[in-house]
Amino acid sequence: MAGNRTFSMIKPDAYEAGNTGAILKMMEEAGFRIVSMKLTRLTADNAGAFYAVHKERPFYQDLVSYMSSGPIVALILEKDNAVADFRKLIGATNPAEAEDGTIRKLFAKSIEANAVHGSDSDENAAIEGSFFFAETEKF
Repeated sequence: MAGNRTFSMIKPDAYEAGNTGAILKMMEEAGFRIVSMKLTRLTADNAGAFYAVHKERPFYQDLVSYMSSGPIVALILEKDNAVADFRKLIGATNPAEAEDGTIRKLFAKSIEANAVHGSDSDENAAIEGSFFFAETEKF
């Protein structure tokens, strides 16, 4: 059964470009309710821990550097079938391949600077949300 919460992050490129409000509006217009939200900045150590699953990949160091380069907005979103519906809303990782009207098609600069993160499973949504939010913040 699909869960009703997912984790998202507005990445440094989208925050820096002033796209946070437009992205949040798209999320809400797609029926997502913002359960928790925080503006924060990852240290290199935090970014490395969050993306530890990619540690052996050649892009890992660049990813850590990028994700610690500026503020991010961490979010827990709620909606029926949240993970799948959010993945559809954000579009393909490569914005050139993303469908028209998706967040990445509209706001991403590249595969690396792709505007938003979205959890790929209910299990990862719970893990990733817990990385940024204490249980008491998940109201």
